[in-house]
Amino acid sequence: MVNLLVLFFPLLAFVVLFIKGYTLTYRQIITFALGCSGLQTIIAYYVMFYAHSAVTYNLGLWFGFHTFEVLYQVTFDPVTNVMLVLISTVSFLVQLYSTAYMESDDNFPLFMAYLSLFAFFMLVLVTAGNLVLMFVGWEGVGIVSYLLINFWHTRTAANKAAIKAVIVNKVGDIFLMGAIAFAFLLFSTTDYSVMFATVSELSYNKYLIFDFIYPFDLMCLFLLGGATAKSAQLGLHTWLPDAMEGPSPVSALIHAATMVTAGIFLLIRCSPLLEFSALTLSCCVILGASTAFFAATSGLFQNDIKKVIAYSTCSQLGYMCMACGFSAYNFAMFHLFNHGFFKALLFLSAGSVIHAMSDEQDMRRMGGLVNLLPLTYVSTLIGSLSLMGFPFLTGFYSKDAILEAAYASHSGVSFFAFILGSVSAFITAFYSMRLLYLTYYTKPNAYRSVILHVHEAPFAMGASMVCLCFGSIFVGWLCFDLFVGLGTPYWGNSILVLNKHSHVDFENITPLIKLFPVILSLLGGATAFVIYSYYYRYLLKHTLSPRAMQIYDFFSYKWYFDHIYNYFLVRPVVFIGHEWTFNILDRGAFELFGPLGIVRSLNRVMDFNRQSGFLYHYLLIMVLGGTLLLGIVFVTKFHLNYLFDLRIFLVCGYLFLFTDFRKNTVSKSFI
Repeated sequence: MVNLLVLFFPLLAFVVLFIKGYTLTYRQIITFALGCSGLQTIIAYYVMFYAHSAVTYNLGLWFGFHTFEVLYQVTFDPVTNVMLVLISTVSFLVQLYSTAYMESDDNFPLFMAYLSLFAFFMLVLVTAGNLVLMFVGWEGVGIVSYLLINFWHTRTAANKAAIKAVIVNKVGDIFLMGAIAFAFLLFSTTDYSVMFATVSELSYNKYLIFDFIYPFDLMCLFLLGGATAKSAQLGLHTWLPDAMEGPSPVSALIHAATMVTAGIFLLIRCSPLLEFSALTLSCCVILGASTAFFAATSGLFQNDIKKVIAYSTCSQLGYMCMACGFSAYNFAMFHLFNHGFFKALLFLSAGSVIHAMSDEQDMRRMGGLVNLLPLTYVSTLIGSLSLMGFPFLTGFYSKDAILEAAYASHSGVSFFAFILGSVSAFITAFYSMRLLYLTYYTKPNAYRSVILHVHEAPFAMGASMVCLCFGSIFVGWLCFDLFVGLGTPYWGNSILVLNKHSHVDFENITPLIKLFPVILSLLGGATAFVIYSYYYRYLLKHTLSPRAMQIYDFFSYKWYFDHIYNYFLVRPVVFIGHEWTFNILDRGAFELFGPLGIVRSLNRVMDFNRQSGFLYHYLLIMVLGGTLLLGIVFVTKFHLNYLFDLRIFLVCGYLFLFTDFRKNTVSKSFI
């Protein structure tokens, strides 16, 4: 039961800091927050390395009706254990980094509380034993991400980015709710163990929906739709770059270890289901490869240092989705684990640069920082080389393994993924070197006052980056045989791959194919360095031509996805919402036939009656009222006893005494 403490400590940290945080001193806050996060991390490592057997704890019934029951099920298996280590490690280092980065913020206790709550909901998501409980963590990280992105709520850009993140992710939530509904329809349960044990029998008893698609395939596609929004795949990716409006520690936490990995985790967790849906697997490959290429080309033309890294996150998530498509779930999990370390390092290094440059984020206004920020430069260099897939760094082992598995799958969509993935590797290396050159190597382009105040990161920030540097160098080498080695028994039954989808051939592909992605990555980095060092004026001259500017605008505006959504989706919805539902329904029909319309009609009648002063007008109102009352009695069988309640007459008489009929208002003495 010691495993359950991994959920207890982040929840305890949130409750204490949220309720009592503002009454504690700065030292007490960081001691308590880091203490809880550190204990959580120790337990996560214990679970991964010493608690080898998979175990599920049933903590009781949550709710149920008829034969449908949802239990508090907490599952610890190899897939969960890997996620526990990644989430706990990165969360601890981000909190340590935040103690210096957010020290001067007035709402520092609240920020630390939100970080702990974020970690708690992510742990609920990965340890849940059924889809419904997983959905609680899924929604939880979405809510807290809104709070963290919008933490500096006085900034309009942060407000818009947080709202956009919530709205886009709600699309994915609808897909996931549809998947849960289909799971109950097909399996009569949402329990992972029951669904995974019976799916092989279910897959042979199919019937078509609308003569078009099988319900099981539709369920798997809905799972993919939920993962598409949460993991920012092509089409529902637009929230991810805008989420950079939050503080840099938030960017590291969202992009490295928590929210964006939830969708990929869902696909890996549901591998026993996806293996029986060839349509979903093909969609995963196409979607992942397209996302990797799209994000790489968009990141190439960004100038905000955090948005460049954000698009690299989107691109790497495309690799993971692509790997799930050709059943290389262990490769996807390996890259997810490695990516958490070097991407957190890149974001924390970017935060150090922004902190030193007086909140400047445009790389074109930086430069010359290689000697002023040596630790930050080394951290950015290691993170960028690992992202590029430089040989023998962490990213090299997992990204190249995915591309090799794509080539070894011997199918049309996998070869398509191999080509796009390799081209994306070249572009990734190019913009990674561009980031390094514009930020550190080129001549200083900032104001003199900014350069004079440049300072290296404080101890807490530097310590976090140093720890992540070691992870970005050694984790891939240390875990390669354990995660993706041929015949490794580590994953056990937590990942299912059918024999027809196995990847034994990837060990036997030719050396040239193995080296092809590496060569492209090195070539991309070298090309960027040469162009920006010696041919920058030549590049600038040719990019000013009209055709080049059109190409530049297309990629810098992210393939115009935001413009298309605004023109074809947002504007029509806003128009319908204002002109139809608001003006015609809310302020039209509902007010006319609702309580407000009735009150206004009665007021007009009473005003007419009171102003006329003729007896026959009073008699007419009395006759009409009596007729209406008798009609209600005979039509609806309404009992008159309900009308003759003494308490009603007392209230009406009290109001009558304190009512000013001349102004038709209640006197102040009554109020």
